[in-house]
Amino acid sequence: MASWSSSSHLQLLGLLSFILFFLLLNVVSGIRIGIVRRPSIDAPFMFREAASFVNADTCGSGDGDKIHISMTLDANYLRGTMAAVLSILQHSTCPENFVFHFLSARHEPEIFKSIASTFPYLKFKIYRFDSNRALDQPLNYARIYLADILSSDVDRVIYLDSDIIVVDDISKLWGVDLGDKVVAAPEYCHANFTNYFSDAFWSDPVLSKTFERRRPCYFNTGVMVLDVNKWKKQGYTQKVEEWMVIQKQKRIYHLGSLPPFLLIFAGNIKAVDHRWNQHGLGGDNFEGKCRSLHPGPISLLHWSGKGKPWLRLDSRKPCPLDHLWAPYDLYRSSRTWLED
Repeated sequence: MASWSSSSHLQLLGLLSFILFFLLLNVVSGIRIGIVRRPSIDAPFMFREAASFVNADTCGSGDGDKIHISMTLDANYLRGTMAAVLSILQHSTCPENFVFHFLSARHEPEIFKSIASTFPYLKFKIYRFDSNRALDQPLNYARIYLADILSSDVDRVIYLDSDIIVVDDISKLWGVDLGDKVVAAPEYCHANFTNYFSDAFWSDPVLSKTFERRRPCYFNTGVMVLDVNKWKKQGYTQKVEEWMVIQKQKRIYHLGSLPPFLLIFAGNIKAVDHRWNQHGLGGDNFEGKCRSLHPGPISLLHWSGKGKPWLRLDSRKPCPLDHLWAPYDLYRSSRTWLED
């Protein structure tokens, strides 16, 4: 019968010690044997490549046929941006005519690589937004400076938040007749308008007269068509900034970047069909509870509010409407990485 020598015992103990050390090291570092970690937000290829989309025969190809879309870029919302872009292209008759203008508060090459690798044929530009011009959350204020930031060949632009999905041809929204207006958006005149401004605003004898001779209605700035030339000529960037200065001095409103738009444009925009902004699907800004769709047809779903569909889906606590967002999600989940 074979017997173990003392040196064999020492070798065995050494091997067991190494295995135990390896297991402890993996637990401490957050790694589990047999599981591939999800890639970090900095990985350039964390999204699957989207299918290519081509124009129909009826589409033009000149500069006048271009459709300009602007969105902000942020690592925390990049997953939503990717889904939004896919939904726009997928439902468009002329997807090759789109030019995307992304606004970013920081120089982040990895995000540029992510967009380029996910949409290899996409026409897009990334603009650096000077966050020193804004207040607490820079990218929330970037839309105020669109006319100053975009390249000079852009006369009109659709601005979209990153938490939207388009389920219709957005060229219908692009083609809205603005007339003499600067902004077009769905308008909601049943909302309690007084809630957006503080007692300091309504009690001020001068400021409280701001809305005289117009019927102010709420509109959501996450979906807007802007006439860039009119915005520049009429100096609306400066007008918005003037209200922001008053806000710093007197705290006359809540909710960041929305009230300055309301102060200037409420009751003076081109109203478009509500189908272009089924907003509030993220719930309120405190609890993010599930909400249902508004009555009527739908062209754009908007998860404004605290709850974002990708976060609720990942937590396996989605709202029913989050499943409408899921088919546009290009994110490579940990399961996809394992399969690849």
